[in-house]
This record gives sequence, structure tokens and C-alpha cells, in this order.
Amino acid sequence: MTKKSAALALGVRVTVRTGSGHAAPERGEIVADYGRAADLVADDLGRDWAPVRRWAVALDDGRLVFADDADLDLDTASTAARASS
Repeated sequence: MTKKSAALALGVRVTVRTGSGHAAPERGEIVADYGRAADLVADDLGRDWAPVRRWAVALDDGRLVFADDADLDLDTASTAARASS
């Protein structure tokens, strides 16, 4: 487990990098952790489309996306703004 992975949890604000790098990063909040389910299923689905992702993230624009640790960065801008208020 990396230091970043240890900091990811429900309610944490993150920046999500989705897709193949064409879309701009989006900000949101982690709303569900499917880590245990992702570990149980792993690659045993027999398919290579719609892979299981660890995190559900509610984006600020209202969309829900699913991402893995590598797709997320802690949203330090939101964290700093909350700390100063």
C-alpha cells in the first residue's frame, strides 16, 4: 500500500484522471470503497471490458465515476480551502 492509497477513504476530496488522458482532471469526493469486492473478483470475470474499480467518486458536476488508486490524487486545493475556513 502506498502513502497515497492509505490516505484515500470515504469522504476524501480527490482529483480524478479518467480515460486516456484526453479529458481534463475532475474534482469530486469518494463515496464508496469497493476494495474488498475488487480483491475478491480480481481478473476472474472472464472478460477484459468493464473492469472492477476500487472507488466510486461523486464528481462536482453530479456525475458518478469509478476509479482505481492510480487514477486519483488527493485534492489539496479543496483540503487547503476547508482548513482555512
